Amino acid sequence: MKYISGDELAQMIKSGKVPNQDYLVVDVRDDDYAGGNIKDAFNLPSREFHTGVYDLAQKSADVKVVVFHCALSQMRGPKAARIYEETRTNLNLAQAKSQEVYILTHGFTGFQQKFKDDPALIENWDKDVWENAEEWS
Repeated sequence: MKYISGDELAQMIKSGKVPNQDYLVVDVRDDDYAGGNIKDAFNLPSREFHTGVYDLAQKSADVKVVVFHCALSQMRGPKAARIYEETRTNLNLAQAKSQEVYILTHGFTGFQQKFKDDPALIENWDKDVWENAEEWS
């Protein structure tokens, strides 16, 4: 598994690359999705991931870079990235189309700590939700 830092992802988003074409951010948080997200990220909750991964793999087949994350990118994000890559292989997409798959280091929690005030990177951010974030880690 390859990891991408928050700074690298921020640079990619701000570089003029087109979301859902040049890159796709997949957020697998469940109820903890409330409180904000990376701009233009696609939320496929981990509890629904197994039923949605085939559709995701097919629809994102031409996307050059796919970045997975959850709150901390320790469990759900890495597991989703692994299942996604396995699904691409099973659908013969891995050989047909080159794609880089990454996991966001420190997940959304780390990303929002640094970039919460940047509307080019974060949307729907809710200060009240994140005041209690220490309880989650």
